[in-house]
Amino acid sequence: MARGLPGFKRALPTKPCAVCGRPMSWRRKWARTWETVKYCSDACRRRKSASEPGADG
Repeated sequence: MARGLPGFKRALPTKPCAVCGRPMSWRRKWARTWETVKYCSDACRRRKSASEPGADG
């Protein structure tokens, strides 16, 4: 039995990671905070201070 709809993931919104530039797809976990999500992983979140001047960290 197939799960979900075919091609559903392609219909989800994406945006680039602020550090590495990889595309991130929308996740249900981020439904309430999608506008504020900036990083694709914890590793990129830790590296943010090197790429963003004036960032806390």
